Amino acid sequence: MANWALPDVEQNNVKLRVMTVFGTRPEGIKMMPIIRELRRHPSMEPIVCVTGQHRHMVDQVFSAFDERPDVDLDIMAPNQTLGDVTAKVIVRLNEVFAAEKPDVVLVHGDTTTALAAAIAAFYAHLTIGHVEAGLRSFDLQRPWPEEFNRVAIDSVADLLFAPTDGAAANLSKEYNRRGQIVVTGNTGIDALLHIAARLGVEPALEARIAANYAFLDSNRRLILVTGHRRESFGPGFQSICDGLTAVAARDDVQLVYPVHLNPQVQGVVRQRLSESPNIHLIEPVDYLDMVFLMRRATLLITDSGGIQEEGPALGKPVLVMRDVTERPEALASGVVKLIGTDPEIMRREVDALLDDPVECANRSRAIFPYGDGTAAVRIVKAIEELAR
Repeated sequence: MANWALPDVEQNNVKLRVMTVFGTRPEGIKMMPIIRELRRHPSMEPIVCVTGQHRHMVDQVFSAFDERPDVDLDIMAPNQTLGDVTAKVIVRLNEVFAAEKPDVVLVHGDTTTALAAAIAAFYAHLTIGHVEAGLRSFDLQRPWPEEFNRVAIDSVADLLFAPTDGAAANLSKEYNRRGQIVVTGNTGIDALLHIAARLGVEPALEARIAANYAFLDSNRRLILVTGHRRESFGPGFQSICDGLTAVAARDDVQLVYPVHLNPQVQGVVRQRLSESPNIHLIEPVDYLDMVFLMRRATLLITDSGGIQEEGPALGKPVLVMRDVTERPEALASGVVKLIGTDPEIMRREVDALLDDPVECANRSRAIFPYGDGTAAVRIVKAIEELAR
């Protein structure tokens, strides 16, 4: 168990300075509910720090939630390695911690930003909270480097915010765990339900977003595709593109693929898919647009962890272009299915969903294995109770 040294917010009448550190769009989406909840508590003083790991895409998240960063490390440079990013974040955060003097540092998930921020906070003897702790594929190579990142973060975190009972069970078995486990649900569901509700009650907003996709054919079923995992770079992405080409040969579908900005994704995807008339390759979209597209889609094909959580909550079947996943809860429901990167398997699984109405209906059930939309409330409550 960790040895915490937090100020007593009740006896000393001080505010607890809680710094959230993130750098990518998925992290930003899942941290926004926590930031908003921290602002509701007079005893808390949130400090929002971004590293700039996904410069353009994380800026979109701030816009969607009407938030802004307090500290921007702006560490990105062309062609830098994971080691470069890690080193820059650690060095810069050492300076930021000295200036801002946070009591708690919250990191999210499994990114390079999260790992580097946790290391920097550990070196600075700060209390570390890991949001979305305990996810495991039990294979350090898949997903790479994410599995290593989250295992390492969990080994130094003081508060382990597990999204599910299964994640908590993973943590309880680890010999080097020192942190307190709190099952909270997933903050991604908080964010999703917030944005989906906005679209439901703001018809002008939904109409404005819909106008961005006037090219879509209302008579064709929409398949939304995302893909960016490093372990698929090279032959894996070539196979993914072959599978998407085979799926797009159907005359009753249209694929929308917001292409990740990583050059190793952009190159192969645009080379292999740009000539297919039923595939729309578009620039990365902001979170409002992504929720709109997910709601409109018939099914989702992805290698994203977040969409494995969001799709079930929206009642959308999800085909995951990976061989293993750290999110087994949705797999158990049958709504999410692993298909790897084999083109024939992809085409066969899509056909099975689109050509069998009963199968499609069974896998289009809205389920909530990752929480009820109140994860941020539980996280902030746990931090507050710790300070008492």
